[in-house]
Amino acid sequence: MSEAKYRRIVLKLSGEALAGEQGFGINPTVIKSVSHQVKELADLGVEVAVVVGGGNIWRGKVGSEMGMDRASADYMGMLATVMNSLALQDSLENAGVETRVQTSIEMRQVAEPYIRRKAIRHLEKKRVVIFAAGTGNPYFSTDTTAALRAAEIEAEVILMAKNNVDGVYSADPSIDRTATKYETLTYLDVLREGLAVMDSTASSLCMDNNIPIIVFSIMEEGNIKRVVLGENIGTIVRGK
Repeated sequence: MSEAKYRRIVLKLSGEALAGEQGFGINPTVIKSVSHQVKELADLGVEVAVVVGGGNIWRGKVGSEMGMDRASADYMGMLATVMNSLALQDSLENAGVETRVQTSIEMRQVAEPYIRRKAIRHLEKKRVVIFAAGTGNPYFSTDTTAALRAAEIEAEVILMAKNNVDGVYSADPSIDRTATKYETLTYLDVLREGLAVMDSTASSLCMDNNIPIIVFSIMEEGNIKRVVLGENIGTIVRGK
């Protein structure tokens, strides 16, 4: 633990990150890489909680745009995050990492219900805990889930692992070649300028609880460990 800058972290993975270049479903190579990188943290003694999105399978917003009831579409998205979480759990345990999935919607046959004190106890026992099914409520993103769970378990930082960008830019770098990358930002910068870090609810929650956010690329092997060891990669969002 003397090497690691952070003792307890929340790792936020988008569903798209698990899809890799195929854009849909779960890419076996990507999920194996993520598991290997999480194992590196566990071997350091870092307590790791993971929040996984479901956009590689279903997006509630898309369902809503199709004319579905928004709440129903969002619940479908929560179920997609459970599928991703179970896949990640299986991959981690194949790598020798003891893992627990906790869901905000009870489905006891496949995972534990989310209980804050039990989640903290798992982390203290050096088990990786994966938080699935979002907050359990429609209209809230998995970014908000990451911010909420980080506050609840007293995590020191949220690591936002991206698959298509290596930090926060002034504009979309794939469209605007003049876009500049930020090394540091404040929460107010993100909210005021509408930067694509987290949605405003999640950003406000992080600001209220003073939880720093580090945005970086997951596509380069070993990046998660580099961030935890304190290397200056990506963009950090924090208070003044």
